[in-house]
Amino acid sequence: MSRIGKLPVLIPEGVIVEVDNSVIKIKKDSKKLFHQLPPGIKVKIEDRKIIVSRLSDLRTHRSLHGLSRNLIFNMVKGVSEGFEKILEINGVGYRADLKGTNLELTLGYSHPIKIEAPEGIEFSVDKQKIIKIKGIDKQLVGKIAAEIRSLKKPEPYKGKGIKYIDEHIRRKVGKSGATVGSK
Repeated sequence: MSRIGKLPVLIPEGVIVEVDNSVIKIKKDSKKLFHQLPPGIKVKIEDRKIIVSRLSDLRTHRSLHGLSRNLIFNMVKGVSEGFEKILEINGVGYRADLKGTNLELTLGYSHPIKIEAPEGIEFSVDKQKIIKIKGIDKQLVGKIAAEIRSLKKPEPYKGKGIKYIDEHIRRKVGKSGATVGSK
C-alpha cells in the first residue's frame, strides 16, 4: 500500500467536496478546483475525510495512488489557504512594477517585459524588488514563478537576476588581477 496514498485528506470547515463519477470538485466560497481522477483510482468521503483507494495492485494503479491523493490534498489546501511563491530581483536597474493586474519587469533588456496575470493568479510587488505570486492552483503558481525566473536567471559571479527568496546561489570567484602571457 502507498504510504502517501493511504493517508486521509482532512476537509476543513467551509470546504465542499463533490465526487461525480471520476471527477472530484472542491470549492469554498467563489474558489473552485476540479480534477479528473485516473482510471483505477476511487475516492470516497467519510466524516470530513477524503479517502483515496485503488482498484488493484497493478503497477500503474500503485504509481497513481499517492499522486492522486497529493493532488487532492493540494486542491483542498489551495481553496482553503492558497499558495504563494516569492521571487527576489537583484541587480542595478532591475525592477518590477504592477500595471493594473499585469507585471512589468525591467531586466536590462532594450524593452520592458510584460507578463499578463492568468486567471486565478495575483501579482504583488514590494519595493520594486520582491514579487509575490498568489493563487489557489499550486501547479499554476509554480509554473508562473518558474517562467518569471527563467527571464533572467541569477548568474554566479555577481548574483544578478531573479531568484526565489529562499534560493541560495553558489558564487564563483572572478578572474585574478594577473593577465595570462604578460611579463
